[in-house]
Amino acid sequence: MSRSSSPRDTASDVVIVGGGAAGLSLAHRLTEPGSPTLTLVEAPDGPRRPAERTWCYWDRGNGQFEQAVTASWHRLRVHGTDGRPVIVDPAPLRYRMLRSTDVEQLVHTRLAGTPGARVLRATADTVRNTADGAEVRCTTPDGRTLTLRARHVFDSRPRPTPPPARTRLLQHFRGWFVRTEGEAFDPTVADLMDFRVPQPPHGLAFGYVLPLTPNRALVEYTEFSRSPLSTSAYEVALAHYCRDVLGLGAVTVESAEQGVIPMTDARFARQAGPAVFRIGAAGGATRPSTGYTFAAVQRQSRAIAAGLRAGRARAFPPHGRRALAMDAVLLRALDTGRLDGPDFFTRLFRRVPAERLLRFLDGDTSPWEEWGVGLRTPVGPMLRTVVELPFLPHRFPTAPRTAHRTGDDHR
Repeated sequence: MSRSSSPRDTASDVVIVGGGAAGLSLAHRLTEPGSPTLTLVEAPDGPRRPAERTWCYWDRGNGQFEQAVTASWHRLRVHGTDGRPVIVDPAPLRYRMLRSTDVEQLVHTRLAGTPGARVLRATADTVRNTADGAEVRCTTPDGRTLTLRARHVFDSRPRPTPPPARTRLLQHFRGWFVRTEGEAFDPTVADLMDFRVPQPPHGLAFGYVLPLTPNRALVEYTEFSRSPLSTSAYEVALAHYCRDVLGLGAVTVESAEQGVIPMTDARFARQAGPAVFRIGAAGGATRPSTGYTFAAVQRQSRAIAAGLRAGRARAFPPHGRRALAMDAVLLRALDTGRLDGPDFFTRLFRRVPAERLLRFLDGDTSPWEEWGVGLRTPVGPMLRTVVELPFLPHRFPTAPRTAHRTGDDHR
């Protein structure tokens, strides 16, 4: 715990609402010299506090969370539906895995050593702009009401109503941390997409394996589709994948995690007033075409922190316009069935240099590089979708979606 978890001090320069990837990342950046005072509001222990989660990303060198990295891989593998694997080395990039509790411990330790920073365990009820900044009304674990005042508030809570969109898909998954009786995994290779699983009538499905040791791994079943599955359906799919595809034999499931990540071309407003800003998935940090969020959160947090130290508050865009435009085309092509998803992703990994492809998926490529990647995609379905998109209206969802810890999960 940082300097104080007491609710007595109610004023600071910055209040960060939410202790997920976005809130922790921004708080970590604001422990650097010259940063404003801050209060990080996290949900208290109980049903509102999310279970431990896994966050993954690729990066070069040692990043700010290197001390919290659980495992990393310099080789990545994709299996096509035909069973043929493609193994790539995206050097100098490495794929890294973090556990949320390790990141939380690291950030809390940094906050504890930073004057003017603290963690407050409370439920944030309302956030609103005021004449001289903003305020957050909270309920403490003992039931008291507390009002926090700040010059700026950065809110990472999921939006109650999704913004209108032309295309809405979900990346939904369930994963098992498994232990095998023998050595079944190669700890140097991470399986990003294994399409050797039965494909659903709509969308696509794949397995995902992050080996931790020769006999321990995170094994996941993931779908891109319009609706999540029941927990029992995920369990059946995972059992099939472990037994019939990976051939693991008897496994011990040590723990499980489950989540839903929105994949949409909705336009996410990053500001909710002069002094209130949305960050993380609530501010559009989730990459629409892949569901990856963590890397974009780091870019946004770095820019916000630098702006605050320079006396400017702004929720910087996590993705560029070109990347979002390409994602809108891909999502629509997948949703209409014009594009064979497993074939599309497998073809990219087989035909595009791995380091360039990962930068492309992260929105870090030049127009010339993006043109080269585009030439390796099915041109006909993509062009048809490009022509169609401008005439499609953005619509609100017709029914509520089931969501578990949206946005901060995994990717």
